Amino acid sequence: MENFCIITNSDKIANHDIANHIMEYLNKRGRQCIILENRLLSKEGMSHFTDVSKIPENTECAIVLGGDGTMIQAAIDLVHKAIPIIGVNTGSLGFLTEVEHQNVDGALLRLINNDFTIENRIMLKEIFRFKQPDSFSSCYALNDIVVSKRGGIRLITVKVYLNDELADIYRADGIIISTPTGSTGYNLSAGGPVLVPQVRAIIVTPICPHSLNKRSLIVDASDSITLEIGQTKDTGEDFATVTADGRDVGQLSTGDKIVIKVPNAVTQIIKLSGIGFYEKMRKKLNKEL
Repeated sequence: MENFCIITNSDKIANHDIANHIMEYLNKRGRQCIILENRLLSKEGMSHFTDVSKIPENTECAIVLGGDGTMIQAAIDLVHKAIPIIGVNTGSLGFLTEVEHQNVDGALLRLINNDFTIENRIMLKEIFRFKQPDSFSSCYALNDIVVSKRGGIRLITVKVYLNDELADIYRADGIIISTPTGSTGYNLSAGGPVLVPQVRAIIVTPICPHSLNKRSLIVDASDSITLEIGQTKDTGEDFATVTADGRDVGQLSTGDKIVIKVPNAVTQIIKLSGIGFYEKMRKKLNKEL
């Protein structure tokens, strides 16, 4: 690799030193590198965190400094750039990041020497109610799209259709639509299953369902998922909030529908460590020593 960009979480002061170190390391070895800050920006009613217009066309790798949140934000902003990303963990958990910051020099050498592999991670796109024309919108998600109750403490009713066929009706606090990448996040906390990243499938997990027999569904990534807000009580509407990777992207009420699909765009994550998914899960999630 010859051309790099660095995306750094500007909320972490220490990241600036690491970013400058990486740029100096690469420049000394004849490589090109620019630094972009990862901060909330708004343009034409859309929110994003990285100004991708400043990334040179010949960029081959985005080095992301931060934690899992910064990785997810970068993945969404770069969704149409087709640039592989590698995470340098300066956060706490770092499940998506590949390199601990103290090992960055060795990782850079391997990138320069093309000694790495790339994993393609599927994403989600909400294509109906909040459709936006480009990648800066919040309708893409690497982890999950969540429909959850809004206001008060009452449950909401959500009808789940798969390819236009009614699959189930949930009375719950909400519904999580998760990728395999996101299966170790909110989905796992809500009792959903963990999927290895290479599986092309989507998980539908209810949040605190008001029934003992309501469990997660695992569906093919080619399936179209429609969520329709029902009506829990005879009087009054149900109200819900839609979030994509934790970002609020809109509001729903009884009768509203959203359609979620897996787009052609993928997130390309660079792998260096040789640490398998199960080993990382044991160490990161189970705190194995």
